[in-house]
Amino acid sequence: MPAIATLTVFALDCAEPQRLAEFYGAITGWGLDRDHGDWVQLRSDGGATLAFQLAPDHQPPVWPSTDQPQQAHLDFDVDDLEVGEAAVIALGARKTQVQPEPDAFRVFLDPAGHPFCLVLAG
Repeated sequence: MPAIATLTVFALDCAEPQRLAEFYGAITGWGLDRDHGDWVQLRSDGGATLAFQLAPDHQPPVWPSTDQPQQAHLDFDVDDLEVGEAAVIALGARKTQVQPEPDAFRVFLDPAGHPFCLVLAG
């Protein structure tokens, strides 16, 4: 089947776009591509882009919850879950209480409350 479109950007709503861009930039090593104040982008060498959009009244999802569920999350592969966990917590992530498979992946909340996972590579 031929492609209809190409995915170029994944954007997260948040109250502080620059702060969240710094957080994910530290995790990925991706550089700042654009900063318009209310829209900040990081771009990988491969062209993937994460963007952070100002949403002054942003209400983060509650994980796990059916009342205010996550609608998307990001997964990042790591070689060592313990090392990765310590690094993202030092950046401001919070580890969630519910950890479905802590030997395979760990669930965290970014500074704006979006869920993301560190996944054991391999």
